[in-house]
Amino acid sequence: MSVTASSPLPRQVADAYVDALIELDPTIGTYLGVRESSGLLPDFSPTGQEERAELARETLTRLDEAEKLPGADSDIERRCGRLLRERLTAELAVHEAEEGLRTVSNLRSPVHSVREVFTVTPTRTEEDWAAVAQRLRAVPTALRGYRESLELGLERKLFGGPRATRTSVAQMTEWLGSGSSWFEDFAAEGPASLRAELDAAARTATEALAALRDWMRDVYAPAVADAPDTVGRERYARWSRYFNGTDLDLDEAYAYGWSEYHRLLAEMKTEAGKILPGAGPWETLAHLDVHGRHVEGVEEVRIWLQELMDEAIQALDGTHFELAERVRKVESRIAPAGSAAAPYYTSPSEDFSRPGRTWLPTMGATRFPVYDLVSTWYHEGVPGHHLQLAQWVHVADRLSRYQATVGGVSANLEGWALYAERLMDELGFLPDPERRLGYLDAQMMRACRVIVDIGMHLELEIPEDSPFRPGETWTPELAEEFFNDHSGRPADYVESELTRYLSMPAQAIGYKLGERAWLLGRENARKAHGDAFDAKAWHMAALSQGSLGLDDLVDELSRL
Repeated sequence: MSVTASSPLPRQVADAYVDALIELDPTIGTYLGVRESSGLLPDFSPTGQEERAELARETLTRLDEAEKLPGADSDIERRCGRLLRERLTAELAVHEAEEGLRTVSNLRSPVHSVREVFTVTPTRTEEDWAAVAQRLRAVPTALRGYRESLELGLERKLFGGPRATRTSVAQMTEWLGSGSSWFEDFAAEGPASLRAELDAAARTATEALAALRDWMRDVYAPAVADAPDTVGRERYARWSRYFNGTDLDLDEAYAYGWSEYHRLLAEMKTEAGKILPGAGPWETLAHLDVHGRHVEGVEEVRIWLQELMDEAIQALDGTHFELAERVRKVESRIAPAGSAAAPYYTSPSEDFSRPGRTWLPTMGATRFPVYDLVSTWYHEGVPGHHLQLAQWVHVADRLSRYQATVGGVSANLEGWALYAERLMDELGFLPDPERRLGYLDAQMMRACRVIVDIGMHLELEIPEDSPFRPGETWTPELAEEFFNDHSGRPADYVESELTRYLSMPAQAIGYKLGERAWLLGRENARKAHGDAFDAKAWHMAALSQGSLGLDDLVDELSRL
């Protein structure tokens, strides 16, 4: 597919790329609010993957020319060009290593994309539901394309991880249900006038999902049963560039994870002692699970989280941020059954007709401890993901559509959200030991992610000053044991997390490493401005510059 643009400068090249990308991947169009995408799904086959790669190659060629033109060296063009080149180069490296032929995960894979896009597909009118029916009918072709990619991966001995495969099969089984499937339940909400069409389309989608599940269970899972769940240093470095936007010194990052572990452990012991004198952090968290403050009921916790975000907006707007009215709106939602364990956020559509939304997977629970929610919703909602991503959409006309949407770098996003948790602690929004211990537990989880994610994939040695199995070499089994010993979260959550790290190598390290970049950028700007440093102005400038990889983030934040 060729790229056309009205102007050859980097921002126009980037936005032409977005237009062409939406044609190849209509799920992106749906997330952006492009209604014409509502009835379509991407081609996940090897052919479809190569079409996206060719688009990236053509775009890089056009970017080469654009960056030679007068005006391309302005700050706004320079930032966009740097981001576009870094992102497309990282994506091509992943493609050319044929990683797309073994994409199996409990969180991020084509089958997850197919299901999740329905949760943001418009359903307000009869016309919307007609597009839903069309998209349901497209499910079989999309899932066949995914299967074709996995089959080619088997031929080439490029195997997805066995643990992720088992989990994916189990998730699909849950989506299929025992009476009606997830697709059928979703379609049942449609209008009576389209009842027969929606029911038939949902059955078609369900049959396709069942066929994929059966093939993965009966053919793929046995074929990959003896494959390693870990990826090794070369593949890990490639994925690290993709998720973090930089070529990390992985051994230094591993050491940083341990330094944060020791710092946080000392703080957690102090806070735990204020709640349950003489008890350790995780004994105290277990005590809070039973005796701490909690919210009872699924709908009740949704409302409570909505109120928490509304209160944060009210307190922060005008004091620490300057928020446009449309950025002030964010919705709390309950995640669909069968989701991974971690909460998540979805951005607003480009016209804000669909607001930003936070999603809580309940994992069957009906009782929710407050300590486990507060800093998490500062992360997912306000001032975390929502303020950053909604602000990008708000200022897209000053940036480029690419920077505000599909050009996001995971470590930038997750680093800001973790920085947001810390900011709320700095501002005094975690005034009691219960909430603060929950915040420190969340921070500890991110430090442990750096340790186990790098450690198990690279098979590193556990340091001698570790209280956990010093001198041994990391394995997924040791990582799960370590995580269970150092987390207040239930065992099924920890299991889901470890599967995520194994199937998305280097994504989870971006939280802590991204936070470090944000903190360093702020400190550099503070030093540069001295007493004239304005934190509110810095935050808004930082949130309005669009995405950057960690290579560029510290540099750009330091200039503000």
